[in-house]
Amino acid sequence: MRLGRVPLAAGLVFGLVMTPVGGVLADPKPTLAQARAKLDKLNDKADKVVDRYNTATEKYKEAKARYSRLNDTYKRKLATVADLRGEVVNMAVETYKLGGDFSTLPTMMTSDDPADLLYGMALRGQLAQERTQKLAAFDRANRGLKADRDRAEEALAAADKERDAVKKDRAEILDLIKDQKKLLDRLGAYKAGNPNSTGLKYTGPASGNAAAVLRFAYAQVGKPYVFGGTGPGGYDCSGLTQAAWRAGGVSLPRTTWQQWSWGASRKVSLNALEPGDLIFSEGLGHVSIYAGGGKIVHAPQTGDVVKVVTLSSYGRRLVGAVRP
Repeated sequence: MRLGRVPLAAGLVFGLVMTPVGGVLADPKPTLAQARAKLDKLNDKADKVVDRYNTATEKYKEAKARYSRLNDTYKRKLATVADLRGEVVNMAVETYKLGGDFSTLPTMMTSDDPADLLYGMALRGQLAQERTQKLAAFDRANRGLKADRDRAEEALAAADKERDAVKKDRAEILDLIKDQKKLLDRLGAYKAGNPNSTGLKYTGPASGNAAAVLRFAYAQVGKPYVFGGTGPGGYDCSGLTQAAWRAGGVSLPRTTWQQWSWGASRKVSLNALEPGDLIFSEGLGHVSIYAGGGKIVHAPQTGDVVKVVTLSSYGRRLVGAVRP
């Protein structure tokens, strides 16, 4: 609150008189410059936490899928063992009906007809061989059953661990978003975006699959930044690059770190950028797509939208580029 113009000395005396003993002055509201600086720090931190969240989410999905595969295998083998067990029981019953153990032939020897004797020997030989095969199959399946069950349980425990990591990172992101929105409101810069935006038409110099990538990315302009977003109504930075390059026929991994590692053998100089190249910032917390003509298209951060800006106004120190 402003009190008007007061001479400096008088103002100091007035402040001393009015301030209670032991009291403190209220912290002044941050200036716009301070708010912007704080927002930049929050955005950098959010970039890293969002990438960690995306990584944990991917690991959770992979662990859950592995558990599902192993559990399905376990259930199939369990059913097979149950069927084989039933066959072994039936076989034992038939053995008993035919006169006991397969290795003895007292019943056959009571026959006076040579043809009956030969038929019985052939039948028992066939049954003995079938019994051996079934018992061996039952033993193999039963022996591997516990190992399959244990592997499935280990995969489930790993999935649960990754799920807990996702929850923790999500909670931290939600707190960061509150702080970001507060500062953006203070700056009058919050943009909700439109999930149904039809974007812009790309008319730049790209060709081949890079042209398809940039046509897709430009069509997303105006859609909101959403942490963990992979479209179609909103994106985070690596969600946009992944979806855009999918439109160009290339399957990128999900997170910024993974995309950088994936492109280890595809790195290009920042002085030799071509349309479609992925540009990574320092700390690998953010990635954008070079559009040609000194421009990039990217999903910046909370409270902003997918947009096209000049590379010179990017506002982040660059670490390198990858050409998918």
